[in-house]
Amino acid sequence: MACKKSPGSRTEIQEAIKEQGEQIRKLKLEEQTDEVKNKIKEETAKLVELKKKIDNEQGSQKFVLKTPKGTRDYTPTQMAVRAEAFKAIVGCFERHGAEQIDTPVFEMKETLTGKYGEDSKLIYDLADQGGELLSLRYDLTVPFARYVAMNKIDKMKRYHIAKVYRRDNPAMTRGRYREFYQCDIDIAGQYDAMIPDAECVKIVSEILTDLKLGDFTIKVNHRQLLDGMFAVCGVPEEKFRSICSAVDKLDKLPWEEVKAEMVGEKGLDHSVADKIGEYVKLKGGMELVESLSADEALSENKSAKAALDDMKLLLQFVGLFDITDKVSFDLSLARGLDYYTGVIYEAILTGKQPDLGKAAKGEPVGVGSVAGGGRYDNLVGMFDPKGRKVPCVGVSIGIERIFSILEAKAKAAGKVRTTKTQVLVASGQKNLLPERLKLVNQLWQAGIKAELLYKKNPKLLNQFQFCEENGAPFCVVIGESELLQGVVTLRDMASREEALIKREELCDVIKRRCSTEMGTGGKDKDGESAQLVGGSKDLESGEEDDSIDKCKPEKKGFGAKCLTCFRGCFGFILFPFVFIITFIACLIWIILLPAKCCSPCCAPLFDWLVQLLMLPVRFYRWVLGKDRDETKQ
Repeated sequence: MACKKSPGSRTEIQEAIKEQGEQIRKLKLEEQTDEVKNKIKEETAKLVELKKKIDNEQGSQKFVLKTPKGTRDYTPTQMAVRAEAFKAIVGCFERHGAEQIDTPVFEMKETLTGKYGEDSKLIYDLADQGGELLSLRYDLTVPFARYVAMNKIDKMKRYHIAKVYRRDNPAMTRGRYREFYQCDIDIAGQYDAMIPDAECVKIVSEILTDLKLGDFTIKVNHRQLLDGMFAVCGVPEEKFRSICSAVDKLDKLPWEEVKAEMVGEKGLDHSVADKIGEYVKLKGGMELVESLSADEALSENKSAKAALDDMKLLLQFVGLFDITDKVSFDLSLARGLDYYTGVIYEAILTGKQPDLGKAAKGEPVGVGSVAGGGRYDNLVGMFDPKGRKVPCVGVSIGIERIFSILEAKAKAAGKVRTTKTQVLVASGQKNLLPERLKLVNQLWQAGIKAELLYKKNPKLLNQFQFCEENGAPFCVVIGESELLQGVVTLRDMASREEALIKREELCDVIKRRCSTEMGTGGKDKDGESAQLVGGSKDLESGEEDDSIDKCKPEKKGFGAKCLTCFRGCFGFILFPFVFIITFIACLIWIILLPAKCCSPCCAPLFDWLVQLLMLPVRFYRWVLGKDRDETKQ
């Protein structure tokens, strides 16, 4: 361990730095001969060494543990919410027949270069690694196109969930990071027009509905329609992409600012910008397609006419998927990435969202888009040596922004279960650790999620409290009496009901009860996720019972609190008397029992003695476990 310098030593170093700096300045005023120049180099090296000593000392004092800018750690609660979201997304992808792949987190730099337009400056470049210039992947679409070209794939429907990296200005409270997950599904191959495109829109609708994010709108447009619109308005062809990037900012900036960028930075005429403004303000459905088809200027443009035919077909398929009310044909949608060639889409949330916390200066107010994608027919051909093209269309779910909303909702709703434990193996008596270990091993081997406390003789109250705090639905209690009878006590932590279960039937009973409580796929009978704790479902009626809380003490009224206090005091007073009466009864039993009684008729007497010895324990459990039952009654 390095010794810190005393304040006197630090002061001396600072004085030496001043003197050294003054000496260098004097040397620089002299005639710059070779000798003087060498002397300056020597004195400068000494100055650097002195400054290093100060920097090292300051570094040891000011070092702060933190994550890099634009990244964060995830708590168990956040990971539990994230796992539920991933489960819904993967379920949707697999429901539509997608298969999963993975690609390296970094790619060759030339693989990513020139694919993202103005956003290429956000790519993280890595240091030279033995002659290979590498970059962290910016998205999952370009690596997929490289994968398709490299493996000579003609048709594929794949999904990919992984982290990507962008050197962007982060907005942490709004779900914008430099390291974040993307959830992509893409359909590669030559198919009839707009069928896979419409399915991608349907997938977005299903995911946002399954995640219960509230009202949303999926905006759709066509890249060729934008190109045709720019041509009709008088935009030079070489400026199509740069003007498209400017239009893409309309979801964040007012038209006046976007127009100023077109005119001031892109060099567009005011009249041309005004014509673009008339178009990009239009939005609607099939009626907008008909209206634009009647526009003489657009109808004469080949790209625009083909795009309108595609949009008409897309909206027809969307209607067959019963999501017309969720889709809006919006001419302001541009999607700034260069590789899009056809239909493009973006999903935004329109309903009221939970408070995401105070935004930092310069951060946007909302989470922005939560999904986006489109058709990219030429991207695979950029990687194929022979230029072989494989048409592709896909969508990416902005999962980090969705996480921000889900985490805020979970925080407002109550405690979230962070473990999957179904059973806690407990005991209220001493020296039963070997039996607890045997029982928990039996449960593990049966595939049951079980735990036990890491203490030789834990208190029964602490074990029950563990179940309450962690949301474990069941507790298996063993004792001397249960061991003699070959049974265990299975306690339902929600209802406080207990039942004696034969040891050999325990695993089947627990599996049956857990499947009854959770239903298929970890959901209750209403199909709602059972991840959030703060209430339970009545399994017979399907109605929510707020009086049962598996993870935290329920809120009680004044009368219930008084009743609980009374029962606790009553039990505390009576417990010594119950213990004394039991002790006296045992003495009388031993005195009256004939010596060396081994006949079968004595067996019931021994069993009665065991039950008598368990009386104080059962009374103790009764005092601790009946308060909520009394409150509910």
